[in-house]
Amino acid sequence: MAVGRRATGRLGVDIGGTFTDVALEVGERRFSAKILTTPDAPERAVIAAIREVLREAALAPRDLSIIIHGTTLATNAIIERKGVKTALVTTEGFRDTIEIRHENRFEQYDVNIDLPPPLVPRRLRFVVPERINAQGKVIVPLDEAEVERLADRLLTEAVDSVAIGFLHSFTNPAHEIRTREILIARLTGVTFTLSSEVSPEMREYERFSTACANAYVQPMIGRYLVNLEERLQHEGLRCPLFLMLSGGGLTTVETAIRFPVRLVESGPAGGAIFASQIARQCRFDSVLSYDMGGTTAKICLIDDFQPQTSRAFEVARIYRFKKGSGLPLRIPVIEMVEIGAGGGSIARLDAIGRIAVGPDSAGSEPGPVSYGRGGTAPTVTDADLVLGRIAAAEFSGGKLPLDETAAGAALERAIGEPLGLPLELAAIGISEMVDENMANAARVHAIESGKDVATRTLIAFGGAAPLHAARVAEKLGIARILVPANAGVGSAVGFLRAPVAYEIVRTNLQRLSAFDAATANRILGEMHEEAEAIVRRGAGEAVLEERRSAFMRYKGQGHEIAVTVPTSRPSPVPKTRTVESCTRAMRLCA
Repeated sequence: MAVGRRATGRLGVDIGGTFTDVALEVGERRFSAKILTTPDAPERAVIAAIREVLREAALAPRDLSIIIHGTTLATNAIIERKGVKTALVTTEGFRDTIEIRHENRFEQYDVNIDLPPPLVPRRLRFVVPERINAQGKVIVPLDEAEVERLADRLLTEAVDSVAIGFLHSFTNPAHEIRTREILIARLTGVTFTLSSEVSPEMREYERFSTACANAYVQPMIGRYLVNLEERLQHEGLRCPLFLMLSGGGLTTVETAIRFPVRLVESGPAGGAIFASQIARQCRFDSVLSYDMGGTTAKICLIDDFQPQTSRAFEVARIYRFKKGSGLPLRIPVIEMVEIGAGGGSIARLDAIGRIAVGPDSAGSEPGPVSYGRGGTAPTVTDADLVLGRIAAAEFSGGKLPLDETAAGAALERAIGEPLGLPLELAAIGISEMVDENMANAARVHAIESGKDVATRTLIAFGGAAPLHAARVAEKLGIARILVPANAGVGSAVGFLRAPVAYEIVRTNLQRLSAFDAATANRILGEMHEEAEAIVRRGAGEAVLEERRSAFMRYKGQGHEIAVTVPTSRPSPVPKTRTVESCTRAMRLCA
C-alpha cells in the first residue's frame, strides 16, 4: 500500500485446541490462514498465521487497523486443571461453600454420583472474621489483624493467585477491598480477584465459584496477553488489539487481563456470531449453528438472527449432558452446548468392547496419526480420511499432506482387528459415534430450551463440521444444510462482526411496592459510567447503544426473568405488592 494510505485491514484470530485460525478482511476481499496451535507458547502460532495471511494479501503490518482475538485457553486450563496455585479467602464459617454447592443432586438416584472438585482445595481455603448483612450493613467488623496473619500463611503456601469472596459483598465491597489492600502490601507477584468485582450478584456459591475460576487462570492469561502484545509490537503491528468476550462483545486487553473468566467461551462465541450473520443474510429465522473443529464441537440455537444468551455458564461438566455437574460461572455468555468431539478426538474401544470417541483429543501435538507428527491413536480425522471425505494432498491448503496408509493401519489396529471389522466399517463406526453424540447433544439442548430442532436450518462450519453435517442433519430430521464460504475459519470471521460491547450486572433487591427510584437510578448511572469507560477505549467517539434490563420475580420465587428497562425517563411504577426487582443488567455497545 502507498505510504500514508489509511490502514484498512481488519484481522480476526482464533486459537483452538488444534489449529489457530486467522481471517483478514480488506474491503470486499477476504484472506485466511490455518496454522497448527503451539500449546507451549500460543502466541507463536498467532504470529506465524498473521505473517502468512499478510504475505498472501500483499499487506504490511502497518496496513492493519484492528486485531480481534478469541481463544479457548481459559476454558482448557479450567477443564484440564492446568491453572495456577490459587487460594480463597472467605467469611468465617463459609470455608466449604464451593464444595457444599447447593446440596442438591443433578442425578437423583445415582448412588455413585461424581461432583466436580473445586478449583481451590480445602487446605488453600482460609477464613477471616467479618460479616455484612444482605442490606450492606456491617455486622462484624473485618479482623485486620487476622488478615495480616493470613498473609504469612499465604506466603508459606507460595500461592500465585488469591480469590477474595465474602458473604453479601455484592451489597458492600468494603471488606473485600480492605483485605486486598492488606494482602497486596505483603504478597508480591500475586494476582487478586474480588468476587464483588468479577460477579457482583447475589447467590454466594456462584459468585465464589466465578471468583475462584477468574483467579485460577488470571496469571496465565495475563502472561499470554502481555507476551502476545509484545510479539505483535515486535512484528510492527501497532493497531489496537481487542479480545472477544463470551457474551458476544469485544473488550480491551486491560479488561481481559482483569477478568479472564469472561473469555471462557470467546472462541465459540465468534462462531455463533458468524452463524447469526449468515442467517441474517439468507433470511433464515430459525437456525442450528454447528461448529466442529479439531478438539470440540459446539451447538447453538439462533432465532430471529440472534443467538440465545444467558447470565450463567457451566464449565467442565462431569456428565456431558447433565446440568449441575460442572462448575458454575456467573458471566454473560452466548448459550450453547459443547462436547469433546472434533477432528482430533481419539477413538478406542471401551471396557465392554464398544467404539468410544473423545472427549480427549490428539490436539496439534502430536495430532492425528495421518499428520505424521508422532500420533499413534486413531482419530476422527483419520477415519474421515479413510472414508474419502478428505483429499490427503490438499488438506490445509496443501501445507499439511496426510498419510492415509498410516491412518488406516492405526484404525485397523485399534478398532478393526479387535472387532473383526474391515477397515471401512471401522472408520464408519467412528464417524457414526461422533455424529450420534453431536445429534444427541443438539436434541438435549433444544429440549432444555423448549424448542424444536427439526424445523431449523443447519449451518455447518469449522474444520470438521461440513464433513459430518449431512449425517447429523439426517439424525435430527433437518432438511436444509448450509455450508458458508470461509467455513474453516468461521469463528475468526465472526470476530470481525462483533460489536465493541461490555455488560455489567449489579444486585439491588427491591419490592415494587416500596420502589426506591433514586437508588435504582444511582446504580444504573454508576453502571453506565463503568461500561462507557471500557467501551470508549475501543469505540472512540462512535455513537453508543445502551440496553437495560431488570431481572424480576414474584415474591417467594427463586429465580428471575429479564424485563426490559427504558434508558429514557421510566414509566410510572405498576401498583403491585407481589413482585421484586432483584438484579439489574446493562449492555453498552458501539
